[in-house]
Amino acid sequence: MKFPTPLVSARLIRRYKRFLADCTLEDGREVTAHCANPGSMLGLAEPGMKIWLEPNDDPKKKLKYGWRLVDHENGHFTGVDTSVPNKALRAALEAGEIAELAAYQTVRPEVKYGENSRIDFLLTQPGLPDAYVEVKSVTLSRQPGLAEFPDSVTARGTKHLGELAAMAQQGHRAIMLYLVQRTGCDRFALAADIDPTYAAAFEVTQAQGVERLIYGARISPKEIEIDDRLISGKPL
Repeated sequence: MKFPTPLVSARLIRRYKRFLADCTLEDGREVTAHCANPGSMLGLAEPGMKIWLEPNDDPKKKLKYGWRLVDHENGHFTGVDTSVPNKALRAALEAGEIAELAAYQTVRPEVKYGENSRIDFLLTQPGLPDAYVEVKSVTLSRQPGLAEFPDSVTARGTKHLGELAAMAQQGHRAIMLYLVQRTGCDRFALAADIDPTYAAAFEVTQAQGVERLIYGARISPKEIEIDDRLISGKPL
């Protein structure tokens, strides 16, 4: 997924009210950007960090910048926009680039299922069980090379696990796909110390048939693309 508008670099002043970030552009101007990330962004919202913003001239948008990347200034980036994984994954699914799901020809986003929920993607193909795919954006890294999820307690995520397990028990495929929006990571683990309830729920639902896929991403100020699968960090 290429960014439709060239990104501009800035320095973070502060993130607040979850969805707002004050920033300083290279020319010294201070602007407020929309932060499309409801999580804690642990380790990614420290004042002074180099970040990348996407400008817009949409008269319907109150804020004229959107925060897209953290630049770790060592050749690595983190994508902080939680809407990006679904956009990038949809393109990859439709192109048959996710090997485990390449046999499915029909990709439908945001389909109602469970209890007042919507699955990120419902994949269908004659002769195959329907595949329910839930996508989670992974940005936390507290150890070199290790990506972790979640970065805060996620009751919503635990609910999604239960709904996926119900689909698996009905004979469908149920897949939790973690997209690591952080370069430099080649391993993945659940952050059980942050949300033990989520980690325990995943252990239960995995035994009930929920599949786990973990993909990385190639990230630059020009684009974010699905990369190769990661090696799981440690067993659940």
